[in-house]
Amino acid sequence: MPEQKRIAFFEKYLSLWVALCIAAGILIGNLAGDAMQVVSSWEIYQVNIPIAILIWMMIYPMMLQIDFTSIKKIGRRPKGIVLTVIMNWLVKPFTMAFFAWIFFTKIFAAFIDPSMAGEYIAGAIILGAAPCTAMVFVWSYLTDGDPNYTLMQVSVNDLIILFAFVPIVGLLLGITDVVVPYETLILSILIYVVIPLVAGILTSKLLISSRGREWFTGEFLPKFKPVSVIALLLTLVLLFAFQGENILNNPFIIVLIAVPLIIQTYFIFFVTWFSGKKLNLQHQVCAPAAMIGASNFFELSVAVAIGLFGLQSPAALVCVVGVLVEVPVMLSLVNYANRKKY
Repeated sequence: MPEQKRIAFFEKYLSLWVALCIAAGILIGNLAGDAMQVVSSWEIYQVNIPIAILIWMMIYPMMLQIDFTSIKKIGRRPKGIVLTVIMNWLVKPFTMAFFAWIFFTKIFAAFIDPSMAGEYIAGAIILGAAPCTAMVFVWSYLTDGDPNYTLMQVSVNDLIILFAFVPIVGLLLGITDVVVPYETLILSILIYVVIPLVAGILTSKLLISSRGREWFTGEFLPKFKPVSVIALLLTLVLLFAFQGENILNNPFIIVLIAVPLIIQTYFIFFVTWFSGKKLNLQHQVCAPAAMIGASNFFELSVAVAIGLFGLQSPAALVCVVGVLVEVPVMLSLVNYANRKKY
């Protein structure tokens, strides 16, 4: 009987750690008082320096894992790549915008100030326009996905992010009547995607050429594995320290934000899952494609939302709530994919 695959202890309970960091952040924010305002004022061109450092620490280790030379193999089995591209760039951002609009301006209109609804929608749009690039490797592993094909899917998405993220976010924010500071949006992509991507490629090439691929993948990369999650958790502590007063004054908003995000996640997963089966994709390609579509690149989303709207903005809060709900929802979809394995 094959060994049952399990998620690592730390990643399995990521939602718990996130919840604890949220609680710690709110507590620190209330105890520290004006001191947190001083930290939030450490900015360069509207970019908070401590947050920027932590977010860069989240993204850089992920970029070390990307091998864009694998893209040359796409032509052998293109259908899974095509499905991933269509769902992530032609469907997902627009359905996220729709769900956010209908919930924040219609269904929850009695609970959300109309003047704030636009920023909640903007946060959801930013979250929905950034497909997952890191945790999807965990979801692929747990659903017996093809690791090499998953790498190709992620690599293609990372390339597309460089060119499509800014115009899609700008288009959808424009539709929702939110003023788009394109300079900040483009600067966020440069800081949080282009620079760590180039750094990751140069680092991997240098170390592989000097020490070998086996050492790089077997010894070097595992040492960086905790860095992203630890940086994420520290970022959440700071974010919720800045957001603490707003949350304590209206904790119900967390539940309201979570509803459309959860619906979007399940919707995209099942559309991708059944589309993949219709295309006769093998399970090991279809399952990761559905996982990539359902999950988000929340590190980039948090960074962009902070850059565009500020540390204490409703938009940033939406992206942070996205982190909170994603792990338990994705684990439920892993269980579904394994039960329906074909």
